[in-house]
Amino acid sequence: MSTYVPFAWTEAGTTVRITRGGTLVTVVGGADARRLLARLGDSDENDQALLQRATGNYRRGNER
Repeated sequence: MSTYVPFAWTEAGTTVRITRGGTLVTVVGGADARRLLARLGDSDENDQALLQRATGNYRRGNER
């Protein structure tokens, strides 16, 4: 079974470029990018949660 992975990321020098559906969502740089890179790569689910938080696109519990 295939898992849907909406967020993708690429490392570009000292920045992390986060895309969703092929569209650039945000660019994280500096110390935030280093912290994010250190935590990425464990699993797809963990990576998606980290990328959601980095972009601000994650469930807040009030969606219907």
